[in-house]
Amino acid sequence: MSKIKKIIDEVKEHNGTEVDLVDKAIVNILDVPGILSLQQITRLSLSHNKIVVIPPRIADLINLEILNLFNNHIEELPSSISTLPKLKILSVGMNRLDLLPRGFGAFPSLEVLDLTYNNLSEDSLPANFFCLGDTLRVLYMGDNDFVRLPPHFGLLKHLQILVLRDNDLIDIPKELGDLSRLKELHIQGNRLTVLPPELGNLDLVGSKQVFRGENNPWVTPIADQFKLGVSHVYDFLRSDMYKYLYNRHMSANPPPPDVTNDKSKKISRKR
Repeated sequence: MSKIKKIIDEVKEHNGTEVDLVDKAIVNILDVPGILSLQQITRLSLSHNKIVVIPPRIADLINLEILNLFNNHIEELPSSISTLPKLKILSVGMNRLDLLPRGFGAFPSLEVLDLTYNNLSEDSLPANFFCLGDTLRVLYMGDNDFVRLPPHFGLLKHLQILVLRDNDLIDIPKELGDLSRLKELHIQGNRLTVLPPELGNLDLVGSKQVFRGENNPWVTPIADQFKLGVSHVYDFLRSDMYKYLYNRHMSANPPPPDVTNDKSKKISRKR
């Protein structure tokens, strides 16, 4: 703890704006003397520790722009975190979250949100989550437990990167086709068999765009197009033939594919 105190004292002495406490075996933020009084800091890195609880007083850091809590033992976040007025980047990936707090979507400035490697599902999102659509550009939600996505995902109009890999998704809402600014979409490693034709509205073909969809149990026509390349997938999604096949497939109301998940992934996340 003496090394940690030295870091905090130096920030105080020089009126520093960044605090780096990565991999310091911290269990409780409140045990770090004076850290929540550093209202001038803009960046706080607490990744790779053993933090379980984030105190509501985190909201006292009113100038914080970047908060990195990646790889801790956090089970819940305080609702006050969303009142941070200048926060642009929040990383809470690789924790134990199974619920986001009420009012989480109230962040006024959040642009990048990393929720990777948690235990979140569609039931984990508060009612106002999609109010983030006014500012959010990047959303990482890979390695969680989503089975379906709410159609309200279409409200995240400013998204440029959306990562949903390695969940349990059995379908994608057509409203994702409204995300006209999207440049990267990662849906690999789910339980998807078809895609809504509306996804063909997106411009995800080219050297500056990314579309990843491997390791899904696609129906044969889509699987064949993936073998040829992403551009062929998108040409197919935009075709009248695919729209006919998709409607016929959906009207048959097929059961979700029975795919054996890699349980070790989720067990290791819960540690």
